[in-house]
Amino acid sequence: MPPPAPTRLRRDLRAILLDGAAFSVMVGGGETYLAPFVLAAGLGEVQAGFIASLPPLAGAVLQLASPAAVRRLRSHRRWVVLCAVAQAASFVPLIAAALIGSIPATAAFLVATIYWGAGMSTGPAWNTWIGTIVPRSIRASYFARRTRLTQVGTVAGLLIGGGLLAAGKAGGWEMRAYAALFLLSGACRFASAGFLASQSEPVPMPPEFRHVPARELLANLRRSHEGRLLGYMLAVQIAVQISAPFFSPYWLKQLHLSYEQYMGLVAVSFGARIAVMPAFGVFARRFSARNLLWCAGVAIVPMAALWLVSEWFPYLVLVQILAGIAWGAWELATFLLVFETIREEERTSILTTFNLANSVAMVAGSLVGGAILHQLGEQKIGYMTIFALSSGVRVLTLPLLRRVPNVRLSPRPIATRTVALRAGEAASDDRPVLPSIDDESPR
Repeated sequence: MPPPAPTRLRRDLRAILLDGAAFSVMVGGGETYLAPFVLAAGLGEVQAGFIASLPPLAGAVLQLASPAAVRRLRSHRRWVVLCAVAQAASFVPLIAAALIGSIPATAAFLVATIYWGAGMSTGPAWNTWIGTIVPRSIRASYFARRTRLTQVGTVAGLLIGGGLLAAGKAGGWEMRAYAALFLLSGACRFASAGFLASQSEPVPMPPEFRHVPARELLANLRRSHEGRLLGYMLAVQIAVQISAPFFSPYWLKQLHLSYEQYMGLVAVSFGARIAVMPAFGVFARRFSARNLLWCAGVAIVPMAALWLVSEWFPYLVLVQILAGIAWGAWELATFLLVFETIREEERTSILTTFNLANSVAMVAGSLVGGAILHQLGEQKIGYMTIFALSSGVRVLTLPLLRRVPNVRLSPRPIATRTVALRAGEAASDDRPVLPSIDDESPR
């Protein structure tokens, strides 16, 4: 295919940036405050924890249907725009519920399922489509710029949400503040869908990406380097999710933090993660990504247990900063190893299937934590138990690190997009932008 005309390309590149900015404001201001909203609307603490862990499984399942949907629509763009509009529309019932002042648990989980299902279904198709627009020669610098813009947008959404809810609670219009916040978030995603629709589609059905059948994928992973790495990552996810979904109810119901404090704890962890990424990139290239993963794998072990020590707010800020640093290192190390061990032509297929397995691991861990919290009652002793258990199970993942391969790194940046921002130690859920990776270096 001939390259797009310069004017068309400039419009596309601008639209991709604006889509990222609008989407990130939605993430920071909308999904981040969903668990606090269901608590304010009268749902229980265990249900508020599950709202962050169960619906993403539906998104991962729907993600598997993306290739068939793209083939049927004969366009990646049409599928991505359709999913973006559906995700934006999921805020409509939340706005109505906020104005009413309550929401049934079933309705809350259904809305969250639509939100996550539509959002995650865009991932594989968007990565493939965007790679046909952005020229390879500018991808590294362009997507690095886009990542910085989306990080700013995410923080902006988080700050707007926290400030609006704090003002609403102080003024006696807390639920109307939630309605305004969800209206803003939905409008941002609708704007994002508009920017997506305005972009061109030079190659509606790129032929070069290979789909790996599930049976072949599982057989390969059992005996391959990438299988050992992904197996370790799944084990960590199970251990972490025993406690991770329940930080929002713990902060708001047990520690009685204000919205400003809630926002601040999320922000400092996210900010620490962003700040340390360049330094960890240098470390990985000098000492290897495997050594970085070892350091991070050990560092994340006590993070949940640190919440047993004190409830003093400055101490909680310190814990969040340490958690952001540890998880920033872990995330970068796993990203680098994934992209060095998985072949480019199989990467989209393998990562799509891994996302499903990862969501199953999230649900498994959260069900363990939720069952314990329910059994012991929604009291501090229940939270202390799941925090201690989560750190204990993480210790058991350390032997798996010995099986992770040590590979030679190519000097490649990896751009990411944040799809979730929530309370807890692992404050953000980041996904790689596949076209940002330069695969021309030798293996």
